[in-house]
Amino acid sequence: MDSADVTVGYRRSTGSRRGEARRRDLLDRVTDDLAVNGLVDFSLRRAARSAGTTHKVLLYYFDGVEDLLKQAVFQLRGRLIDNALAGTGNSDRQTLVGRVRAIWPVLMGEDNGLRRVLDQAIGLAMYDPLRYAELGRGATTQYLPSLLSICPEGWSDQRKLEVAEMILATLRGFVMDRATGNGDMAGADAGFEALVRALEREEAAGT
Repeated sequence: MDSADVTVGYRRSTGSRRGEARRRDLLDRVTDDLAVNGLVDFSLRRAARSAGTTHKVLLYYFDGVEDLLKQAVFQLRGRLIDNALAGTGNSDRQTLVGRVRAIWPVLMGEDNGLRRVLDQAIGLAMYDPLRYAELGRGATTQYLPSLLSICPEGWSDQRKLEVAEMILATLRGFVMDRATGNGDMAGADAGFEALVRALEREEAAGT
């Protein structure tokens, strides 16, 4: 991303229903491009091409390229969460372990383009935290509510939080190891089974 992309020349005005619909449409188009082409060489000009508009129009609706990137990554992460949770409501996946098992293949799938882009976003946050720290912080705040929602209803809020944090940290570690390693799933699969056993003990302990 070049420095010219961060200049904000316009104030967005999306208070109207029409304006907000236009902003969502632009964001959807940029997000679709990001899902296919990733973060490499992402710029306001590229975003404008993918949205079929000009960079001036994007600056009218968004506070620069970093704001646009943050919102697009947020939207991509929401798609991944929706995909991961889609199978957790099946009757044979009503336990916490069953729900986590349903999430696992979605997160680690070879063809998971969404995960690939989100890995790049975390890497960018680590590389330049002064500019992109929100890309990393946003992951925790976005994933955690979904993990809290799959914990048993009878658990206390504190217990749900502790277990959800453990699941998040463990799965994130496996995903990052997969992204930075040689793609070998054996170690991650073994670690995942250890996580499953820990969750089985938590569930067996009752409320």
